[in-house]
Amino acid sequence: MPHDTPLIATIVAGLGLAFVFGALANRFRIPPLVGYLVAGVLVGPNTPGFVADAGLANELAEIGVILLMFGVGLHFSLKDLLSVRAIAVPGAIVQIGFATALGAGLSWMLGWSMGAGLVFGLALSVASTVVLLRALQERRLIETERGRIAVGWLIVEDLAMVLALVLLPALAGVLGGQEQADAHSSGLLSLPASYGIWG
Repeated sequence: MPHDTPLIATIVAGLGLAFVFGALANRFRIPPLVGYLVAGVLVGPNTPGFVADAGLANELAEIGVILLMFGVGLHFSLKDLLSVRAIAVPGAIVQIGFATALGAGLSWMLGWSMGAGLVFGLALSVASTVVLLRALQERRLIETERGRIAVGWLIVEDLAMVLALVLLPALAGVLGGQEQADAHSSGLLSLPASYGIWG
């Protein structure tokens, strides 16, 4: 009796190739994340051979992000965040404001609407939480002062993006219309997902 096992095939192919290319990256003193990225490309639809189920891969990626953030949460407390608030909070706010203004200015030069420019600028201002957390873990910096500042900075950025995504639909009329705002909001959501931000 034939069996359809896309979940098992995706897990085995993904973990197997990630292990191999992660080990090769370590061998050549390259961050393992590069090896994991190559593994994903090899099982993707743009390369010959086995193609992983994209839907299942996205769900597994979500689980991975959840576990990574859970692990970070085990070592990071509100007390740690408050201890670095003098640097993390204003630093993140200034970065978001500067990047958003830069993106909005560039979009204005390209003739985009105010809403499109705001969303583009917000997308530019967000760092990849997952990638940076993984890099900090590999270098055992999570529990250092620099690591706490970096994690606090990322948390402030994530909270700001959540607030922005809540407010954008409400401001759609001012920023250029509901349909256009929805489209650009979807784009803002897809950018972090594509690069591992928030998961």
